[in-house]
Amino acid sequence: MSRVCEVCGKRTSFGRSIARRGLAKKKGGIGKKTTGITRRTFKPNIQRVRIVEGRGRVRRARVCAACIRAGKVRKAP
Repeated sequence: MSRVCEVCGKRTSFGRSIARRGLAKKKGGIGKKTTGITRRTFKPNIQRVRIVEGRGRVRRARVCAACIRAGKVRKAP
């Protein structure tokens, strides 16, 4: 299943997860040390909903939750 919003084009984005240990200098430690960096993914909340298109035609679409909340699509009754 393609994880892309049909309205805004939002798709899976990539980033890093940084693991740290130690106590911050502000709290009396010697500072935080990075112990590992791993790749991770940020996936949009894609929902399969029935939407009403221009001339009242109803079809299914994959739309992100942000677009549904913002009212960018009209859900079918």
